[in-house]
Amino acid sequence: MDIETIVKELNLKVRAAGTNLRKNISGGYTGDLLSDVMANSQEGDIWITRQVHQNIVAVASLKDHAGIIIVNSCEPAKDTIEKAAQENIPVMVSDLSAFELTGKIYNLLGKKDR
Repeated sequence: MDIETIVKELNLKVRAAGTNLRKNISGGYTGDLLSDVMANSQEGDIWITRQVHQNIVAVASLKDHAGIIIVNSCEPAKDTIEKAAQENIPVMVSDLSAFELTGKIYNLLGKKDR
């Protein structure tokens, strides 16, 4: 499943790298502790977080994540948007909580295997 499908299905707001939404998502990781995300997330994951600072882009780039979704209607900092655009990493915003969003994405990704 690609990011564009997730954006449409879950009514996400794209804040950076909107031209790079055809990336496929292979899984997901939910977490706010950067060291935990670096240690446990996988390449191709969509990362769900509450963090808004530009270090999230560095971690997503390091781990080759498909993209980042920020929850609870929180908006990324201006320098985060700029860095994500430079790195071509999609950043989206959801009105949902991390718990709700993770469940919905899990279900969507599961549908592709049925």
